[in-house]
Amino acid sequence: MTEPYYQDEYVTLYHGDCLTVDAWLAADVLVTDPPYGMGYESGKRKHLAIAGDGDTATRDAALDAWGSRPGLAFGTWRIGKPSSTRLTLTWDKGVSPGMGDLALPWGISTEEIYVLGSWPPITSGGRAREGGKPARSSSVLRVDMLNSQAIDRPDHPTPKLVGLMERLIEKCPPGTIADPFAGSGATLLAARNLGRKVIGVELEERY
Repeated sequence: MTEPYYQDEYVTLYHGDCLTVDAWLAADVLVTDPPYGMGYESGKRKHLAIAGDGDTATRDAALDAWGSRPGLAFGTWRIGKPSSTRLTLTWDKGVSPGMGDLALPWGISTEEIYVLGSWPPITSGGRAREGGKPARSSSVLRVDMLNSQAIDRPDHPTPKLVGLMERLIEKCPPGTIADPFAGSGATLLAARNLGRKVIGVELEERY
């Protein structure tokens, strides 16, 4: 069995391919930002192309391995949603519109997050699950994105904010969080901050 790359009271991180390092499948809730077929390259960080982002094969294989358990996965309207999607959340990045289609009068300042699999029901009247925060809120999450020039921005082409990941994990069912595409580690840090155990896997050691 592969040994953890890093481990503490809350976080266990593996360095490798999540399709061969399967320790994350022992978790209870998936929260991840997978490669989803964009072939993304940052204009200023071209050396940081995302592995497996040429198509959805890696994403779909990981989600198939996860099965019907509860999960959250980032994505884009440009690419087909995962087959187990139950709801689409919208991350409002609170920034000036991105480039998008320059023929149109609107830019892009949002990102999609897919609610996947089977979630346990909340209690009646929208009250919180035991030990949790209020279980129902808007499907639009407003969290300002990191400025591309920010000194503290991780050296990753599409880093997520710890605060955003905390807001998502707060709504998740109990148990250990899995992030098989850990990237710069925002899911791991957010889970730790909330006192949740988390298992991550990341292919690129430099992240």
